[in-house]
Amino acid sequence: MLNEHSIKYGYFDILTDEEVRQGLKEYSDWPTYPQLYINGELAGGLDIVKEMIESGELMEMIPKDSIAA
Repeated sequence: MLNEHSIKYGYFDILTDEEVRQGLKEYSDWPTYPQLYINGELAGGLDIVKEMIESGELMEMIPKDSIAA
């Protein structure tokens, strides 16, 4: 989904590290994955991000320098 909108991003595979996976659940108070963070803040899980894309809200939140030309 992010690729379709030319959004540059980084990622970490939490399935490879149980401690990180559990810590992220506590940190974000969000029980499911994937989770999208923008500037260090939780934007939401998959369903919420899909809704944000449909409404145009996601592109408004993405820093301009994170969108590929």
